[in-house]
Amino acid sequence: MPTFVTTIKFTERGAEKIRDTTQRAIAFKSKAEEMGAKVTDIFWTLGAFDGLIVFDAPDEETATAVMLYLGSLGSVQTQTGRAFRESELSSILSKLSD
Repeated sequence: MPTFVTTIKFTERGAEKIRDTTQRAIAFKSKAEEMGAKVTDIFWTLGAFDGLIVFDAPDEETATAVMLYLGSLGSVQTQTGRAFRESELSSILSKLSD
């Protein structure tokens, strides 16, 4: 299954309700699974972003639906990208011509 990495930033609403962030994360993981994705890691971070989500989804449509759902809750803004494991990138690189 493809892997996706999402950076998150708390919205004003999310920051105001920071004490609930771990409960929201648990609920999100459950909903993502219902939607066909598997959240493998959630990290809260220091620096430019407030957190990081790593998840697997069967396709980009499912990944997009999961992130649209998360954004619709109003606590975070997201940026998501496709992540490639070493074996996947090796396969991609093998298609490059010299």
